[in-house]
Amino acid sequence: MINIAILGGSGYTALELIQLLLRHPQVKIAVVTSRQDETPLLDEVHPRLSNRLELRCEKYQIQSLLAHNVHCVFCCLPHGASMAVIPEILAAGIRVIDLSADYRLRDPNQYLQWYGHPHEDQTNLSSAVYGLPEIYRPSITNTNLIANPGCYPQTAILALAPLVQGKWIDESSIIIDSKSGVSGAGRSPKLNFHFPECNEAVSAYGVGTHRHTPEIEQALSDVAKRPIQVTFTPHLIPMDRGIFSTIYVKPSCVKELRDWFELYRDFYRQESFIRIRTNPISTKDSAFTNFVDITLYRVRELLVITAAEDNLIRGASGVAIQNFNLMYGFPETEGLL
Repeated sequence: MINIAILGGSGYTALELIQLLLRHPQVKIAVVTSRQDETPLLDEVHPRLSNRLELRCEKYQIQSLLAHNVHCVFCCLPHGASMAVIPEILAAGIRVIDLSADYRLRDPNQYLQWYGHPHEDQTNLSSAVYGLPEIYRPSITNTNLIANPGCYPQTAILALAPLVQGKWIDESSIIIDSKSGVSGAGRSPKLNFHFPECNEAVSAYGVGTHRHTPEIEQALSDVAKRPIQVTFTPHLIPMDRGIFSTIYVKPSCVKELRDWFELYRDFYRQESFIRIRTNPISTKDSAFTNFVDITLYRVRELLVITAAEDNLIRGASGVAIQNFNLMYGFPETEGLL
């Protein structure tokens, strides 16, 4: 049995994580922390957990993790806050799966450029592993620090990986058009996500400046073994959960659509959570699951790939558990199917 702690237990991601871990046979949730001034019972913060987990949220203290013999921490803190506590946790011999963006970008100069402040833990940054199992599985099994991937990047990276690996496309004009439900903005109130502001409305944001851009490019460059650049535009959609990405690329050779499908099936043949589908996909199909659904179209000279996932599960908590399973040698699907 692995004792785990969850830091930042009041958000949507932590709620999904707790619900999934409660059905994981190899896990005991020992500690849940909150940065709120008070220390409420967990089911006061998340009524859905009533009669399921009798824990009180507490302030983070390394002594509490040690007293509860915690083996692994899921860090659900905002970026900036994670790197303030993770060095101490790692130094205590506790493994970490960080769901913030603090350890995703390997280059600290990129972190400074895109997040606006210096990285304060460059020692551990250099050893962190980007936690996208379908691409980085061998490294995930042997690390003490996982940088859990962002929600948008997973649909983009997984939809494009088979193409960039084989040099099947013109890489100078990759366009990623993505849409996310409102829960992707987190639980803290913000004007743009207030119901009267976002309901019955669709809006683009972070055009050319969204922080997930370098994350997508870093992973695709790893797959391709050469620099890859993309044009990424996210949109807010008035629904609770889900991400839908539409990606436009120009093939570098002539193939029938069935051959493109076969390329994807071969690439992901051993993957439990990637579904290559020949029919149109929808965010409802992957909602409340850890699956990423992908399908392809030919439109004149273009290849169009669509990908969908649940932003809270596959986009955050579900893939975190997938990484946890790999780190501890459990079946990758444990607690997720």
